Amino acid sequence: MKKILIISLLALISIYVFKQMIYNPYIWKQTINSPEHKLQIGSFIFNKRTGVNGGSQSIQTDHYIFKVIEINGDHVRLSVVRQLSKNNTISQSDFSTTKEHFEYLKKHINEITVTGILTKDLFAGNYEPYTMNDYLLKKYPSLEKSRYYFEDIPEDMKNLPLPTDHIKLLDYFSSIYSKKEIIENGNLVLWVLNNSGNPELAKNSAEDIDLIQN
Repeated sequence: MKKILIISLLALISIYVFKQMIYNPYIWKQTINSPEHKLQIGSFIFNKRTGVNGGSQSIQTDHYIFKVIEINGDHVRLSVVRQLSKNNTISQSDFSTTKEHFEYLKKHINEITVTGILTKDLFAGNYEPYTMNDYLLKKYPSLEKSRYYFEDIPEDMKNLPLPTDHIKLLDYFSSIYSKKEIIENGNLVLWVLNNSGNPELAKNSAEDIDLIQN
């Protein structure tokens, strides 16, 4: 009986290793080479993050949707897709995505208007930030169709050489991921600055991509 259990356990381990090391990477490479799921400017990246809830110490999964707004060499800049709150009142639910809504958006994201808004415009005028208001509606009429948005940066700020100023460099690497890691491994891996100010990949914090959708 003990021998059968050991054999069964080894078989399960072998299947798991095969799936993780061979099958999943193969399927990912097949998928990302298709037009619908190829990484490009404007792609939506769906990501699930599992961690420990600090208050209850329970395991929880957070769901994120990113918009690809810049690809500069191996640097891919992502911006989180959220909803503007209504009635000049911030709603925390607009800053997060439930599991059910996440799965719905995976299937229907291309049917929904998602507006790129410059970060400075989210704070313009005497309005509560991150809420629907007359200023945003006038400058971004597409918000009439949907409250979904992502924070964008001006076109003349994209695809520039790396800043030499340390503060600007810190700001630049606030949301930059590796293109190679996305394409080859289906992982979101941040570029970060080490103590000497040189950029390096934070591979220990790599997160699996659930889907890329165009």
